[in-house]
Amino acid sequence: MIDKDKKDAIVAYRLENAQKTLNEIPIHIQNELWSTAINRTYYACYYAVSALLIKSGIEAQTHSGVRRMLALHFTKTEKLSVEWNKFYSILFENRQTSDYADFISFERETVEKFYIKAITFIDIIKNLTALHD
Repeated sequence: MIDKDKKDAIVAYRLENAQKTLNEIPIHIQNELWSTAINRTYYACYYAVSALLIKSGIEAQTHSGVRRMLALHFTKTEKLSVEWNKFYSILFENRQTSDYADFISFERETVEKFYIKAITFIDIIKNLTALHD
């Protein structure tokens, strides 16, 4: 178990990474780098969710584990809506597809939709993180 100061530093670092990564996405969209934009959108959300889990004292070792712990500790307890949990899962699946599948291409509309939703999702996760102070 890590001490409170170290935990707070890790949480702050991951939330900062979430914001920095989110800020990259319009550049990828502008340059029509759809798969990269999907990847960065997922990782921005992942950094925020992992900060929430750490702040809450919840451990997850894998990306799938992070998804499971978010659902178990935040969606099942109605702290996070099912809609937002589904968004995170769909984003994860699309990131997997964009990173590992052949001949996959996303369209601007899809990427922009994910980006806009990610902004709100990260704000929700930041608010949940702040509640655990």
